[in-house]
Amino acid sequence: MSPRPSIFVALLAALICCFVPAAHGHDNGMDMSMDGDMDLAEGHMLMYLHFTPGDIVLFNGWVPSSNGAMVGTCIGLFLLALVERWIAACRGVMEAHWRKRAQIVQADRLNLPMNGKKSAGVNTGRLRDSLTLRSSTPFILAHDLTRGILHAAQATLQFAFMLIVMTYQVGFILAIVIGMGVGETLFGRFASHAAVH
Repeated sequence: MSPRPSIFVALLAALICCFVPAAHGHDNGMDMSMDGDMDLAEGHMLMYLHFTPGDIVLFNGWVPSSNGAMVGTCIGLFLLALVERWIAACRGVMEAHWRKRAQIVQADRLNLPMNGKKSAGVNTGRLRDSLTLRSSTPFILAHDLTRGILHAAQATLQFAFMLIVMTYQVGFILAIVIGMGVGETLFGRFASHAAVH
């Protein structure tokens, strides 16, 4: 064995040993144990599934601490889940419409006159264009900008739902899941119908 790999291993071990003490966090006078709930400024966060009120919902000012506030929050989350499924259905319907519009745009490009030239035989340029017709749809600003905005809105709601589920509050989780199920029942057929036609 050559001395170079052993020197490299020794230097790597020394480097790791230098940074190991720096990797330990300092408590800064705070209790950093994860055995109980975390006390926050307005509420607390339990690290297990629970029904107790007091969790922060997305914003520091949205802390339902009474039973009425919990019910109102669950209704709001249910409605947000409906909106998310409605946006998904709108995207599906619009995708079908945009696909048809893109086919029309591509067909119109193939039917353009060839620089005013008339040929008695087969028009080889038009034949070549029809044979090399690309399978992806062309970029249409109005379609693609709207698609991007709808996707961003849907992704924002999905990330918000993820953060809410991470509170481990069972009422919130059930409100979101039931809202998405009801929303898919109400709006899912539009997206699936649009995808077929």
